[in-house]
Amino acid sequence: MKLEIARGLFLVGAMGVAALALAAWEQPRTQVLSAVQGSAQCLLPRVAKASTAVKPDHELLLFMFGMSQGMRPQS
Repeated sequence: MKLEIARGLFLVGAMGVAALALAAWEQPRTQVLSAVQGSAQCLLPRVAKASTAVKPDHELLLFMFGMSQGMRPQS
């Protein structure tokens, strides 16, 4: 394969990856906010996703605590 052909294929591939990344990139944009009469909550975008409650992983916290305690010098 000639060097010019390989260089051209690489350029086409790089441009394809850049175009795919540009298409997948989400930027914040202006949106119309919905308001409910008498609501004391903050306004949400109309296309807001329902959030689920996040529960802390106590085993991970215990592991991190143990790792930080294990890094101390033994005396």
